[in-house]
Amino acid sequence: MSDLNEIEAVFEALLFVSSEPVSRERLFALWSPAERPAAAAALARLEARYRVRPYGGLFLEEVAGGLRIVTRPELHPFLRRFFDAGGGNRLSMAALETLAIIAYRQPVTAPEIQELRGKSPAGVLRGLLEKRLIRICGRKEVVGRPFLYGTTRDFLMHFGLRDLAELPPLEEFEESFGAESAAPEPAPEDLSAPAEPAPLAAGEPSE
Repeated sequence: MSDLNEIEAVFEALLFVSSEPVSRERLFALWSPAERPAAAAALARLEARYRVRPYGGLFLEEVAGGLRIVTRPELHPFLRRFFDAGGGNRLSMAALETLAIIAYRQPVTAPEIQELRGKSPAGVLRGLLEKRLIRICGRKEVVGRPFLYGTTRDFLMHFGLRDLAELPPLEEFEESFGAESAAPEPAPEDLSAPAEPAPLAAGEPSE
């Protein structure tokens, strides 16, 4: 297959159905070396087509090292209303504060987070691990060797970032995403529970 229209259609379909961003390298690997110049041209044309349609319901974005086709952020209130999500995927303010500390200070330990927040982060850390927004990336070589926490690729995807260099200033991060975090904080007894490591995504080291 070397027709630009067909290659462009294949790329669009793949990016639409994929559950996570797809790298350009992975897309180009579908084609033989002789076809890759045409594949590169088709992908560039697809990106240009989405750039010039500002009023569509979908757009193509580059995030977490790959490309994906997603719904426009300004339409999300209508989508939430339609699906009546009930807040199951929202982050509490406690989770958002903890996640911000990890994102901007990583790698960081639970005692360091507790010192900054003034309360045990155990239950919040467990929830963030389950959502795969953070991961255990090692242990700090101090007494007790506590776990070190860092953010994941899912974190970049969740907040629409290409990489950590795109993190806005901390105050802007909390203002931008705090308004969407109306979920209640975990009960006090949850916060005192130990933060058991959740299963990590494939390829993410446990230490």
